[in-house]
Amino acid sequence: MPLLPIEDIAAKLHLPRTDWVQYGEGVAKLRPEVAFIPEGQRLKGKLVLVSAITPTPAGEGKTTISIGLSDGLSLRGKNVVVALRQPSLGPTLGSKGGGAGGGRSRLEPFERVNLGLTGDIHAVTSAHNLLASMADNGVHFGDSKLEARKIDFPRVIDLDDRVLRDVLIGLGGPLNGIPRETRFDITAASEVMAVLSLARDFADLKRRLGRIRVGWTKDNQPVFASDVGGVGGMAVVLREALLPNLLQTHEGTPALVHGGPFGNIAHGCSSIVQTRYALSRADIVVTEAGFGFDLGAEKFLDIKCRVAGLWPHAFVLVATLKALKFHGGADVKDASKPNLDALKKGFANLKKHVESARVFGLDPVVAINLFPTDQEEELRALESMVTDLGCKVARASGYTNGAEGGLALADVMSDVLANAPADPKPHFLYDLHDPLPVKIEKIAKTVYGASGIELSMQAQKDLAKVAAAGLAEAPVCMAKTHLSLTADPKGGGIPKDHVVPIQAIRFSSGAGFVVPLCGDIMTMPGLGRQPAVLGMDLTDSGEVIGLK
Repeated sequence: MPLLPIEDIAAKLHLPRTDWVQYGEGVAKLRPEVAFIPEGQRLKGKLVLVSAITPTPAGEGKTTISIGLSDGLSLRGKNVVVALRQPSLGPTLGSKGGGAGGGRSRLEPFERVNLGLTGDIHAVTSAHNLLASMADNGVHFGDSKLEARKIDFPRVIDLDDRVLRDVLIGLGGPLNGIPRETRFDITAASEVMAVLSLARDFADLKRRLGRIRVGWTKDNQPVFASDVGGVGGMAVVLREALLPNLLQTHEGTPALVHGGPFGNIAHGCSSIVQTRYALSRADIVVTEAGFGFDLGAEKFLDIKCRVAGLWPHAFVLVATLKALKFHGGADVKDASKPNLDALKKGFANLKKHVESARVFGLDPVVAINLFPTDQEEELRALESMVTDLGCKVARASGYTNGAEGGLALADVMSDVLANAPADPKPHFLYDLHDPLPVKIEKIAKTVYGASGIELSMQAQKDLAKVAAAGLAEAPVCMAKTHLSLTADPKGGGIPKDHVVPIQAIRFSSGAGFVVPLCGDIMTMPGLGRQPAVLGMDLTDSGEVIGLK
């Protein structure tokens, strides 16, 4: 379908021309005077959360399903908006590919979404590195209490680059600063990105930026961004980045795209500003949480919903035959072939996520993301197993069939929303007053199916630092591999009797959560042997080709 004028998309949400500013063809930003919905204001929309089973190389398609469901609801005449994260350039050019859906179930303008859009991620990169520069500058001129060897605030870049994981800076003599070791993270792992996604307005943004810890004094007292200066400058750089972006799906459904923190090291959700605004304008808002339920959805519920004062009215759990068979032991190259035994064995992974969702008071609708190679016998077997769990199930083929492919799921969701309470009550997994080890253990046992946790000596020492920073009653943001319910990325399926090792405990004081590190977590990806960028090019007429 041709790209609709952004005026037509805004009109579907009854947005007057004074509410937004156009940023090129098919893209607009909300104006600040309308973007920030005050706390306590009644939000008319119903919220649908989309998550998935544990990710596999075969893919699950949360974004494709989110968009396809929204398009299906729109085709049924519903006032709906899809609210999604902004794709990171690093994975887009690397191994993962873009994060804007695909086929006929994707965001438009597709190339701009995946290649920087309105510059929000660039602004996060600049604001983050400004703070890092200010910290080093204060040490260089002797104007800071920071101990150079105890600065642990990295720099960031929105690319996959393994050689930047550990670097030396400040070489070349006194004029170039004090030599020290540091690292680069990918911008999506920046605490500034998490802050942007959790802030409610400009004032809240500045408060959170000022609370970011950049390092320690000689006597191990925390030093914050407010101590080294530059918070005002960071806020200036982030001014437009805090404003959500208005786009459309391939089928012409309104889409708000904003924020993009990593789901394994941060909370993996689009921004609070975006979601609350969407709920103030649309009757139905479809949003997603990064990775599988154990990471994305748990953090969406226990972190984002606490801060935003929200709770989903309905929940969709995405699965594919190929991914389930992979969890059942099939090789990824053979996951398209019929294998009922592997499907039944891998179904245990889906079942565990259903059980976890019900702890939060959510009864999942299972969406089967269809592929052309799917066999009818296996589809019926999966539907039967899902039904036996007491869950509603629907097939979805938005990738191939657009809005029509989302109708079955949309119809099921319409029935669920019609019977959903107008004001659902939160069912958080833990109380903020629980001791930190108790919070961590509740997540590990309930969501990961672990028998317990094991705190390293370093993690036990870190508990005191968390308390000293005033974050003992903060929510928990588990840093864990997304490829397994365990801390082992090769632990697929439904592992049993595993213990979750907590190697260390960091805290993101600006974002306002504590980060237990479960195993080795990569905050700077590397390019694979055949990264996606090798298949991209620009034609002589300026057309982008090969972007997926």
